[in-house]
Amino acid sequence: MLNITLPDGSVRQVEPGTTGYDVAASISEGLARNALAVKVNGEIRDLSRPLTQDAALEILTWNDAGGKQAYWHSSAHLMAEALEVLYPGVKLAIGPAIENGFYYDVDLGEGRTISSDDFPAIEKKMLELAKNKSRFERREVPKAEAIAYFTQKQDPYKLELIDGLEDGQITFYSQGSFTDLCRGPHIPDTGPIKAAKIMNVAGAYWRGDEKNKQLTRLYGITFPKAKDLTEYLEKLEEAKRRDHRKLGKELELFAFSEKVGAGLPLWLPKGTALRERLEQFLRKAQVKAGYQPVVTPHIGSKELYVTSGHYEKYGADSFQPIKTPNPGEEFFLKPMNCPHHCEIYRTKPRSYRDLPVRLAEFGTVYRYEQSGELHGLTRVRGFTQDDAHIFCRPDQVIDEFKKVIDLVLYVFKALGFSEFTAQISLRDPANKTKYIGSDENWAISEQAIIQAAAEKGLTTVTELGEAAFYGPKLDFMVRDALGRRWQLGTVQVDYNLPERFDLEYVAPTIPSSAP
Repeated sequence: MLNITLPDGSVRQVEPGTTGYDVAASISEGLARNALAVKVNGEIRDLSRPLTQDAALEILTWNDAGGKQAYWHSSAHLMAEALEVLYPGVKLAIGPAIENGFYYDVDLGEGRTISSDDFPAIEKKMLELAKNKSRFERREVPKAEAIAYFTQKQDPYKLELIDGLEDGQITFYSQGSFTDLCRGPHIPDTGPIKAAKIMNVAGAYWRGDEKNKQLTRLYGITFPKAKDLTEYLEKLEEAKRRDHRKLGKELELFAFSEKVGAGLPLWLPKGTALRERLEQFLRKAQVKAGYQPVVTPHIGSKELYVTSGHYEKYGADSFQPIKTPNPGEEFFLKPMNCPHHCEIYRTKPRSYRDLPVRLAEFGTVYRYEQSGELHGLTRVRGFTQDDAHIFCRPDQVIDEFKKVIDLVLYVFKALGFSEFTAQISLRDPANKTKYIGSDENWAISEQAIIQAAAEKGLTTVTELGEAAFYGPKLDFMVRDALGRRWQLGTVQVDYNLPERFDLEYVAPTIPSSAP
């Protein structure tokens, strides 16, 4: 028998092969009826997947973020099925769920386009197909068979994706007459999809690379009830009236100039006064909490970012290096403040008695975001971070982490942010190549965050694969007056940068036991 631990701490014993749906049905008929997916040891899965080992299990419904994720991922497949019917020969790229809805990147073929005039027909076809209540069937597929299938469909995008997968880790999902390469998860069938709206159409380069072909990206959203869609569209209209780009212009707070460059905001006098007032409030709170203000340059040598690991992970997507008259000398616009703060720590010897050292800076950083992703002040190429780095002993990590949480909560309360979620962002154990550092350091770092959040009594969610490349983090996700979700604070534990920069302190002398 398997031991299945539910969110309330109770344990149920079930036979191997029992599904998430079976567990939901054993709890209540209503839960089974509303269940969309299941979370097993933190991983979201299909309700129909059999359980094979002891696990922590949570049944996900529309009220859970994971339930919506599976619902909208399934809706992306439903939209792709509709597109295959309406646009024969369409080639499919990728179609993930996003925070509100989903999108699918498609290649319509030469001479074919989609405009807003076509949206109603796509929505109608989606709902027609949804009424069939077609089950989402998962199937593990040998690589050779996957290649043969998409070769026959003449879909180069799926073939490229398959090329990067290993035999034994490839799965297909089918509903009705539609089959797609997909890891899942999905809802049980298309029946719960009752309302659909195509929101937008845009261009998107295959794999985000401007050198690749530009595809058509179709955004959509679906709901279990028509009234939910109506309410969502009403909120969008209210959001347009409150759009910060519109208000920023009307209130003369900030502006953008093509001659200055896309994504590089210009702060006008009124906006500067508002910004400086906010900085003064934050700086006062930092100093009271024991932080020392510092200022670092807007650029740094290439070697600085090679040492930190930023060049390896982000060099190709950064602003191109600045070359000087000195042959071979290169600088980068600063993408992160971390390496500069490490060098400040290294300016003199440190004793264990000096720790913790808390450095804070309103540091301006620059990142080359794709032009299609720029959006007002929320996605820019140059922005100022309220950034700090704490250098402390291992035995101080938990207490320091909790003090940072206290500072974040103080700022939230002062600014009226009452609705937020603390997200524990861990690395993806199945894809460690995205990260740097040893397994031991990652284990210590992740445990420190989990323990600190628990001791502060925070309500948390855990997301695998959302860690920074150098360490795990606690992200504070705030909802605004319209229910939109924003990341407005992050606390990270990093054992890798100190090793890379040889950051040291003189430890206490251990008395000798010799006579």
